[in-house]
Amino acid sequence: MTPPAPGAPPRQPPPLDVDGLLDDPGTRVIVCCGAGGVGKTTTAAALGLRAAERGRRVVVLTIDPARRLAQSMGLDELDNTPRPVHDVDETGGGRLDAMMLDMKRTFDEVIEQHATPENAAQIFENPFYQALSSSFAGTQEYMAMEKLGQLRSASFSTDGDAEGPGRWDLIVVDTPPSRSALDFLDAPARLGSFLDGRLIRILSAPAKAGGRAYLRVVSVAVGSATGVLTKLLGAQILKDVQAFVAALDTVFGGFRERATRTYELLQAPGTAFVVVAAPERDALREASYFVERLAAESMPLAGLVLNRVHTSAAEELSAARALTAAEDLEESGGSALVSGLLRVHADLMVRRDRERALAGRFTSAFPRVPVVEVPVRAQDVHDLEGLREIGAGLAKS
Repeated sequence: MTPPAPGAPPRQPPPLDVDGLLDDPGTRVIVCCGAGGVGKTTTAAALGLRAAERGRRVVVLTIDPARRLAQSMGLDELDNTPRPVHDVDETGGGRLDAMMLDMKRTFDEVIEQHATPENAAQIFENPFYQALSSSFAGTQEYMAMEKLGQLRSASFSTDGDAEGPGRWDLIVVDTPPSRSALDFLDAPARLGSFLDGRLIRILSAPAKAGGRAYLRVVSVAVGSATGVLTKLLGAQILKDVQAFVAALDTVFGGFRERATRTYELLQAPGTAFVVVAAPERDALREASYFVERLAAESMPLAGLVLNRVHTSAAEELSAARALTAAEDLEESGGSALVSGLLRVHADLMVRRDRERALAGRFTSAFPRVPVVEVPVRAQDVHDLEGLREIGAGLAKS
């Protein structure tokens, strides 16, 4: 891609039509993704609230364990069950529910739904399952996709029509605060690789071979490695893993099938990805990776939300001119307050110019990706009115 000529004005990306996206009845799922700490949770909540007050029946699935989102929505807490958000303007027929992913509870629900009661009880009591369902790398991302699949199934029938007035016609997902934004898309494949891995197949041998045959299988398959694993992990841990795999063997295929269905949902026309970033090098680099990945996976991208952008009411006054004026005032014994304000303005303009340069690299690389900028706020959002203000800012284009 040819970069803009030196001195040429930066390419202006098309504006992101947020209200058009929210009002479109064909939009059924909005996935807010991006690096951690860029405002995904607030963006997802603001989009959900604005959609509800424009007539949509919305559920927001957040992964943020912080209590600030629940408080901003007027709720004491959020958990794995959708709860109605009060004080929402429902005159247009919309409504808003919110929930926070409980990773372990979602995993438990999957086991309860797809295992026999006897196997489920064995799995829940297994120490290895308790660790896996709470802290295994990628489990949170995978369970976010599981919950999305559950919500989608509960909301719409196979032909896409709402099943009833109490259901939702829009799901807004706040993806997990992972080290990499791509973890959300990679989680199903990673869990599938784990379930299909050689170690799992070996450990599942007792359920398939039975009795002492397991000893021969392990001996042939891993030889001395078993002794090494026993020394490293302990015999009890290996027994826990073996018991877990044996009990879960009957539902392994279900994990893969549901992951495939949810992945197909993410590629469907009714889904829209909103990439969220801050005007910072790492966040925009992560956003670039995600945009490229979405294109490679044929997943629909709505656009980029650039949060916490610094602006000034006096942008015609450059940083250099402001510093010169401040120095002149200080040399002439002028107002120290005015001099200080000029220096603050100069710092702000330097930051603004740096942010625009970083954003310009993104828009030069992806000139067709719609963008909306949201100015930085003096304080965090702590109530519905704050979320409304964020939503109004998102809708400006």
